[in-house]
Amino acid sequence: MKAISEFKAGKVEYRADKTGIVHLPFGKVDFSEEDLLINLLAAVKSIEANKPAGDEGVYWKSAHICSAMGPSIRLNIREMLDYRPPSNL
Repeated sequence: MKAISEFKAGKVEYRADKTGIVHLPFGKVDFSEEDLLINLLAAVKSIEANKPAGDEGVYWKSAHICSAMGPSIRLNIREMLDYRPPSNL
């Protein structure tokens, strides 16, 4: 019961597969652009903050976003990690 209520409240778990790829949802089609951006930034910061302690150097090789069955869009990793949302978000 607790797990169900946590996931309904928005809890997301993620882990890297054996090749190091992380797949995680960060929104749905009916989310506003602002909500999608906030969720994406939260996911990126969470992955960056929770990387293994022994990993040094470049942790991100690439980053892409896509819809469930759509083509992916490559993200600029440096801009993604350095991005600061406007104060009104």
